[in-house]
Amino acid sequence: MRRRDFITLLGGAAAAWPLAARAQQGALPVIGYLHSGLPGQDAENVAGFLKGLGETGFVEGRNVAIEHRWAENQYDRFPALAADLVRRNMAVIFTSPPNLAAAAAKAATTTIPIVFNTGGDPVGTGLVASFNRPGGNVTGVVNVSGEIGSKRLGLLHELVPTVATIAVLRNQNIDDQSQIADIEAAGRRLGKKLLVLNAGTVSDLDQAFAAAAAQKAGAAVAVSSAFFNQRRAQLVVLAAHYGIPTMGLSREFPAAGGLVSYGPNLPETYRPAGLYVGRILKGEKPADLPVMQPTKFELVINLETAKTLDLTIPPGVLAIADEVIE
Repeated sequence: MRRRDFITLLGGAAAAWPLAARAQQGALPVIGYLHSGLPGQDAENVAGFLKGLGETGFVEGRNVAIEHRWAENQYDRFPALAADLVRRNMAVIFTSPPNLAAAAAKAATTTIPIVFNTGGDPVGTGLVASFNRPGGNVTGVVNVSGEIGSKRLGLLHELVPTVATIAVLRNQNIDDQSQIADIEAAGRRLGKKLLVLNAGTVSDLDQAFAAAAAQKAGAAVAVSSAFFNQRRAQLVVLAAHYGIPTMGLSREFPAAGGLVSYGPNLPETYRPAGLYVGRILKGEKPADLPVMQPTKFELVINLETAKTLDLTIPPGVLAIADEVIE
């Protein structure tokens, strides 16, 4: 697997960021880590974060501590969890997707630095003033591009060109309107009928696949959401049960038995976030650290799953795949 390069935007000389909270924490600075999912569900991404943090010289348990908070896919818990981290005087708060986690942290503090990893638009949602000059106490990493939904739909069309109806699985608990609009525009260009189905809870996901099968959807594509990555095993089982070729979000989906994915290497998007946290601990200001974006995305195909679905992957698609799982 080739490491995916990120835009390295290191803006100017950094002024010291006042970390008064660190003086109250004793010998070790403490990082607050706000997760959207369940304990243990995010292991690969946590490893990516720790890798980046280690590249700045910080090792958990040696010269830095980490306080983890888990929303357990209940996004209305973000404000209380963020407020708890603020009360405990974190040196830095890191938030995993979605944008709602970072927004809750930003609402809870204007002084503690915040670093996010998100799939949403940080400018449109008010997290930062701009990508190059975030301003305030917030910066981070965006792990998707604005047109990734249309790219996923286009690749799915190449895999199953005769399919007329495609289910679009969305997490209704997040603001994904720009992604939906992008996918719908691509659907019109390709002449596809799209079924946009709410699938933001475990039971919703079951019902969405049942509805897709009942309405004769010949394929499905997921809209970018941490929930779908965390529920990839359920996605794999449902896609296999209904025989629906499904486009996932990251390599973890076909690695678990799904058909195909297109997106960034997620653990690698957590590495630069860890780097930013370490740099802030060393005194840099979030306002001076531009929001980073991935420049490369991976197409991963599971050939065994394709055989199970009686699909022949076109040679042109195989030729551009970053990884083929056999």
